[in-house]
Amino acid sequence: MDNSQIDMNLLRLFEAVYRLGSVSRAAEALGLSQPAASQGLARLRHAVGDALFVRSGTGMRPTLRAEQLAGAIQPALSAIQSALAVKDEFDPLQSRITVRLHLSDIGEARLLPDLVATLHREAPGMRLHTEPLPHEEIADALATGKIHFALGFLPSVTETERVELLRDRYAVVVRAGHPLLAQGTRIAAIQDLKRLEYVAVRSHSETLRILGQLGLDSRLALTSAHFLALPAIIVKTDFAVVMPHAIAQRFMDARRYALLSTSLPNSRFTVSMHWNRRFDNDPAHRWMRQLFVSLFRNGARPGRAAQGRRAK
Repeated sequence: MDNSQIDMNLLRLFEAVYRLGSVSRAAEALGLSQPAASQGLARLRHAVGDALFVRSGTGMRPTLRAEQLAGAIQPALSAIQSALAVKDEFDPLQSRITVRLHLSDIGEARLLPDLVATLHREAPGMRLHTEPLPHEEIADALATGKIHFALGFLPSVTETERVELLRDRYAVVVRAGHPLLAQGTRIAAIQDLKRLEYVAVRSHSETLRILGQLGLDSRLALTSAHFLALPAIIVKTDFAVVMPHAIAQRFMDARRYALLSTSLPNSRFTVSMHWNRRFDNDPAHRWMRQLFVSLFRNGARPGRAAQGRRAK
């Protein structure tokens, strides 16, 4: 058999003749002319090296070779047609997929609570897996499907699709009883900042950049591997930490911590959602993109987010 001569149209023609027992009826079912159907059948006979069908008093009867082919071709065509007929829909209530995300520890603290709560209501069978990756590996991980989304301030990540979700700025946080606050003000000048000692997380390069631009590298008393240890350290010392303003407001008790009003260099940043364009038309992927946007863009409220998605 010369497989290069056989295409999907010839297989569909074979299946129709086999099923209907007539070349003319097969041609009508497929929207072909009688000559075109006959020519197609001739091409298929030549490629297979068998007559495939012979005339009889009741129509076209299949040969033994045709019977063998039909046993493979009919279920294959049926499977293809079923796959093509699947509607471009996604039912989150029935989904059991695992969504893999790049998130830093600060990103987890900021985004996961609302995300997990919403998925618990709208897609209870879905699972999340977060994995912080080196920034230079994120684009390839998105392209290969190792992760589905990367969320964060990722200016070095290029060649991806991207949507801005929210904006924030870095702030300086100290304990509520810090000596700097003894005069009853939370306004800190650059000279005040230069008298402080700092803790930082080495994976958050923007914090280190800001300290470097202020000339405070020598004031860095502790560099930690994880963000979660810093609040407990600050509350027991006179150290300060540079961290996202929204995180400080949301997770730090105002009775124990104080946000200093100060001007930091290039302290504003954006948190974006990154993905690879080859997943643009995947229904589950599209649903998740809409979910992220509705939850987090411009401080959207989860209740309105759910309503907006259902309306689409």
